Amino acid sequence: MNIGYACINMTLAAQRVKINTNRGMIKKTFFKKGLDYAGSLALLNVKDLQTILEWNVKNNIKFFRISSVIFPWASHYDLDSLPQYNEIKSNLSQTAKYAKKNNLRLTFHPGPYNVLTSPNKSVVNNTIIDLTHHAEICDLLELSFSPFNKINIHCNGVYGDKQSAMDRFCANFKLLPNSVKSRLTIENDDKESMYSVRDLMYIHDKLGIPIVFDFHHHKFCNGGLSEKDALDLAVSTWPKSIRPVVHYSESKSIHENNPLIKPQAHSDYIKNIPKTYNNDVDIMVEAKAKELAITPFLN
Repeated sequence: MNIGYACINMTLAAQRVKINTNRGMIKKTFFKKGLDYAGSLALLNVKDLQTILEWNVKNNIKFFRISSVIFPWASHYDLDSLPQYNEIKSNLSQTAKYAKKNNLRLTFHPGPYNVLTSPNKSVVNNTIIDLTHHAEICDLLELSFSPFNKINIHCNGVYGDKQSAMDRFCANFKLLPNSVKSRLTIENDDKESMYSVRDLMYIHDKLGIPIVFDFHHHKFCNGGLSEKDALDLAVSTWPKSIRPVVHYSESKSIHENNPLIKPQAHSDYIKNIPKTYNNDVDIMVEAKAKELAITPFLN
């Protein structure tokens, strides 16, 4: 079992010279300064990714989620159109070698605007563009064409008819390039009206997509399944040769004893690692304190 964290290393980001992979800009600035500025930020982000992974290895962390904004406004250009592309590619190639040497598991979790269930063709087209962009970064990092290096999304909208929405997901999945299809996973939601593990099994049965079980979300959308049964079901959707991923977080309202805080909101730290019911899984901890939240639980 590996325990990981997402996107930002708080220790390195707090240094005098900040180390981070989410340098970006507002859209107005992007259109004003163009590809050269976007490329310069992307190059800095890529170089800092290597620094973060080196820190992770020194601290026995083998599982990391890469920021989806490592290339600012990437849906608006081809990566190889950046003036700094060759240098970026070279840096990512070195990071790929480092990741392989140290048996690191690297993944992505694109944002909620990726909606394959949408009845709006424009939304679906933009989703395909963004997911393809993520797959291109995976390719530059020489990551496997498998859910070991997952690109994880939610199904998101129900649009008044969950069955029709799931059927649209299945139809739109077929429009994705193989570089996305081979890595795509889906995750249960945190609203009762949305997608439980039981719901997602319909999509898995149609397409074979693995399900990422989120412990916290399951509390709000359980589909009539116990935590153990939902976890077991999600784990069963993964290839036998790949350790499944689960997500874990705790409610901020409980940690701060404040009922006014939305119960779905994630806490800064966690008090426990979840019970996995004898399932061998990798745990992505989605806590706001990032690596600081998982340090007490590392071997």
